[in-house]
Amino acid sequence: MGQIFHRSTNTVAKVSIVVGGALVVGILVLAGVLDRSPYYTLVGVAREQDVPFSHKHHVQGIGIDCRFCHTSVEDSSFAGIPPTETCMKCHTEIWKDSPMLEPVRESFRTGESLEWVRVHDTPDFVYFNHSIHVEKGVGCVTCHGRVDQMPLMAKANTLHMQWCLECHRNPENFVRPKEHVFDLDWEPEEDQTVLGRRLVEKYNIKPSTDCSTCHR
Repeated sequence: MGQIFHRSTNTVAKVSIVVGGALVVGILVLAGVLDRSPYYTLVGVAREQDVPFSHKHHVQGIGIDCRFCHTSVEDSSFAGIPPTETCMKCHTEIWKDSPMLEPVRESFRTGESLEWVRVHDTPDFVYFNHSIHVEKGVGCVTCHGRVDQMPLMAKANTLHMQWCLECHRNPENFVRPKEHVFDLDWEPEEDQTVLGRRLVEKYNIKPSTDCSTCHR
């Protein structure tokens, strides 16, 4: 019986397998790179809002404390988005006729909430409690970055699980004295690890890495 396939078919088959495997690996690597890139995570990408609220102006320029707007951050799992009434405490007198603030005034008149684009938004299957992190000495800047230097709000970190676990596994590298949790420009006067180890013991910090801690 004559040979059905040409001798080169074996070579073609082997090359196809190698190329196919390399293509699969390449796709997986590319997906991993994209998953960690600003294109997907939006780290460092300022989000446009109906009202261009500047943390830099309000925090660094005026000196407003985080808790003035995010009133529930010390007591609740949710930091809280300020109601329009909070904005109008100042803007009934300051820039009260500014066209840029018309959406704020319209919200105040109608009682309809402003629609803000969420910058830090964890998936629905992730549980995160702001109050316990504040109570244990995790500063706002650790997760949110130097918001006092952001004209428009942008993510400073990916919020990926691996990023969270880095802190849960080594809390001494991140905790600070509780009185400085809301000080965005605070720097330790001694080695962070030495200070952190002392605070971990003082605050009885025992972060869990069990799946059920965040996935409930």
